[in-house]
Amino acid sequence: MRGKILNYYAGGNTAKGFYNLYDSALEDLDRLFILKGGPGTGKSTLMKTIGEKIVNKGIDIEYLHCSSDTNSIDGLIIPKFQVGIVDGTAP
Repeated sequence: MRGKILNYYAGGNTAKGFYNLYDSALEDLDRLFILKGGPGTGKSTLMKTIGEKIVNKGIDIEYLHCSSDTNSIDGLIIPKFQVGIVDGTAP
């Protein structure tokens, strides 16, 4: 049985500038891993690969999608373990 995947945007570009809910999305985590690296170095791919392995074990995950690149994710949360992984590289 596969776990459930919740997809959402924790930030977005609005008429009043960039608005984000990352603090509230990440506040209940016990551990947060922050990935740093240039564009194309595999941060999003790594998070997607980890997410796929976790969900295939029947564990629910949350993907935080990138508001400026729909093919990329900015974060992964595994609520059961209160663990998150996020892209810490500035846009």
